[in-house]
Amino acid sequence: MKDRIRLIMEKENLTPARFADSLDINRAVISHILNGRNNPSLDVVTKILEVMDYINPEWLISGTGNIYKNGVEKESRHQEPDLFPQEHEIYNQRTEKINQSQGIEFKHTSNQSQGSDNKPIEIEKRNDRKITQIIIYYNDNTFEKFTP
Repeated sequence: MKDRIRLIMEKENLTPARFADSLDINRAVISHILNGRNNPSLDVVTKILEVMDYINPEWLISGTGNIYKNGVEKESRHQEPDLFPQEHEIYNQRTEKINQSQGIEFKHTSNQSQGSDNKPIEIEKRNDRKITQIIIYYNDNTFEKFTP
């Protein structure tokens, strides 16, 4: 059964950690199953079949039949969103929030020689804010405070 679980992860493009998180089980459980240390429990099999309701239970348990239930096509089942646009949007949102909190304003410049939609930006900083405190955290759980 561990090979079938591994095949599900490959088909779904999931790492063991993301697979465990999607099933809401401890990551070590999946690690132990994939390494052959433990067999999947009934709870793990049940969670796989609940979360991924398009997986054929007969195939998962005994290995007979198709991986997907009859009538379920790859395009119609739940798929993870495309990571690149999502990451790009999240990055832009975070960058915008950081820039707003730092008081940085961007001005787009026009550059006709550029062939893409990417435009260079000029950073204009506001000088009305001053540093009041700097805190440095160390890996031994201590810290130092510095004030100008």
